[in-house]
Amino acid sequence: MNQILVTEKIYVTPELKRKKKIYKFNFIISIILIIVLFSFYAYAEYDRNKNEDISKDILEGMVVGEDGTTINVADDVWIIALDGGENKANLYSSQKANNQETNYEENREENNDNNGAEVTNTRQTGTYKASNGKTYSTVGSISIPSINVNYPILSETTDALLKVSVCKFWGCDPNEVGNLCIAGHNYRNKKFFSKAINLVVGDIIEITDLNDETLQYSVYDKYTVDPNDVSCTSQLTNGKKIVTLITCTNDSQQRVVIKAEAI
Repeated sequence: MNQILVTEKIYVTPELKRKKKIYKFNFIISIILIIVLFSFYAYAEYDRNKNEDISKDILEGMVVGEDGTTINVADDVWIIALDGGENKANLYSSQKANNQETNYEENREENNDNNGAEVTNTRQTGTYKASNGKTYSTVGSISIPSINVNYPILSETTDALLKVSVCKFWGCDPNEVGNLCIAGHNYRNKKFFSKAINLVVGDIIEITDLNDETLQYSVYDKYTVDPNDVSCTSQLTNGKKIVTLITCTNDSQQRVVIKAEAI
């Protein structure tokens, strides 16, 4: 019996006590970190849902003005100056847009054969006041029945606006000849363009302009590109009406591009 007690006492050493304390400390820290991470996730999800509600407010405001009157529509002019010397188009806008999601802001250039030409494009925007008290400018709305997408298209692309809805990144007005490029977040859920990566050739995209006219576009191509590849924004459409959707891949390393043509 004495031998057993001595042996047990030998095993409970100061080193073992120290290791037990370290284990308890690490366990408590792990629990705290899990709670903090869960809190961040819960807040991010709450923020996304709140912004989703704002986009719905804007969409409803596009159908019926807040005071029942005609919506405010303003014109803006985009100038595309083509530099024949470098065979590239330097794009300028009266409203400069920042876009961290697509990382395209400093790369808005397109190859073209119309050396020395200059193209002017007039843009119409509708202004709507959402429930958060802020005013948002739109150019139309987008609906994709196959993935349950229905959002206003905000008139410019910024990191803040991308959290509210999908945004016009570049190109013509909705339902005009040219290439309307629309950027949207991929949140790996059902919001914004998260499910756009599941679109297939033949799926229908519906674009409604500020005159409440809706055109259907049929998907004819889908591919991934490097974030610096902006060839999908080219306005050389051969007289066709094209819509280009741009979002992230699930790992955020590349961009998914979906091309659709008016039918």
